[in-house]
Amino acid sequence: MTPLRRRYAVLVALVAGVLAAPAHAIDQMKMMIPAGPGGGWDQTGRNLGAAMQAAGAVKSIQYENKGGAGGAIGLAQFLTSNKGDPNALIVAGMVTVGATHMNKSPVTLANVTPIARLTAEADAIVVSASSPIKNAKDLVAALKANPGAVSFAGGSAGGVDHLVAALIAKDAGVDPSKVNYVPFTSGPEAVAAVLGGQVAVGISGIGEFSQHIKAGRVRAIAVSSGSRLAGVDIPTLKEQGVNVELVNWRGVWGAPGISAEQKKALVAAVEAGLGNAKWKEAVERLDWTSFTLTGDAFGAFVESETKRIRAILDQLSLRAKQ
Repeated sequence: MTPLRRRYAVLVALVAGVLAAPAHAIDQMKMMIPAGPGGGWDQTGRNLGAAMQAAGAVKSIQYENKGGAGGAIGLAQFLTSNKGDPNALIVAGMVTVGATHMNKSPVTLANVTPIARLTAEADAIVVSASSPIKNAKDLVAALKANPGAVSFAGGSAGGVDHLVAALIAKDAGVDPSKVNYVPFTSGPEAVAAVLGGQVAVGISGIGEFSQHIKAGRVRAIAVSSGSRLAGVDIPTLKEQGVNVELVNWRGVWGAPGISAEQKKALVAAVEAGLGNAKWKEAVERLDWTSFTLTGDAFGAFVESETKRIRAILDQLSLRAKQ
């Protein structure tokens, strides 16, 4: 290579690097995870954070886990502590919509700034390896025989796990309000309840159960998606005669009171992370589905989903009574 061509190649590489880098890296980001460590929200927040750092969009991130009330406790703290802060994010999603409605929370996702929808994830319905329940038909039969005897472990009351259990009961002709549902503040706690035999059935994002399914510690009897997941040989509820299809979605929101330009900068930082190899590897490893939508379009989606999920909860009589 001639000296002229070498200088030209170096110049092209430098320009490409400048164009690929974010316009302004965030020095210090705060990430609120309104649930315990190890669950779906925690996995989402920390994997997104690592990807944003790898992409050069964020220099450092401070994570805070604050579980309880389906994310409402962490959401309330985020609102009061970060108003107007352009460098703060909170992880939330479909679970938050259901839980805040069911518990009549004074704070909802309408109080924060929509930044990006990230993933969709099917629930896995699992039992212990020694359970007499071998498939979805066995589960339906057990519910019909004695609904109170079939205890379910899952995430927050009113969240997607609770909805899946209630919709299975409804399809079986069982009153959804009679479902014996035990909510936990994190996925690992629900998994532990199944492994320890405290409950009959576990429902959670497949990413939280995958290692236990592969190790044979639990038996996956169904997934809640409309079709079988790629690389995962678990039948859907529908193909076993249970007419239920529901997937969880997760995203991130900014603080209230930030400007349009600050919102745009947060969206750009998240988009940089989503384009990074670290994020793509996490999506594949955790059996998530990319479900990206940003900014105002994401805000419109959340408004629509809020109406839909509230209607389902009210129809199933799952909303808490005062």
